Amino acid sequence: MVMESVRIEPAQGADFEWCARLMAGSEPWITLRQDLDACRSKLQRPGSELFIAWQDGERRGFILLLPYGLAGSPYISSVAVEDVARGRGLGTRLVEFAEKYYAGRCHLFLCVSSFNHRAQGLYRRLGYERVAEFPDYVVEGQSELLFHKKLS
Repeated sequence: MVMESVRIEPAQGADFEWCARLMAGSEPWITLRQDLDACRSKLQRPGSELFIAWQDGERRGFILLLPYGLAGSPYISSVAVEDVARGRGLGTRLVEFAEKYYAGRCHLFLCVSSFNHRAQGLYRRLGYERVAEFPDYVVEGQSELLFHKKLS
């Protein structure tokens, strides 16, 4: 089932705390040992841009972007979707939003944890390719995988 009537807007005020709680209470951040304070810090990182996905007046997910995150190219820092909205196309909408947002740029990058197979599948379906692996980067025994998509 695909989500209808989704709007994506810049985060404001209480959105930051909502996003931090969503992150801290879900995967992959639980396995990555990112507690609430770590998630709050990540969302408030200077230069980052946070966007909220709304459906029927409710927050359902978010995307955190860094305009100059990797070698001067835009970087998707985090994508999160509430449990009730997963598997319905919202993650796709959020990533496609980032691609349109950076339409004039050449490249878009993101990292995904090696254990996060569902997210890897999403990124591959959207045309991203794995270009690097960072073993034991955040958690011993797991890797962070760098994915890339050429936008133009």
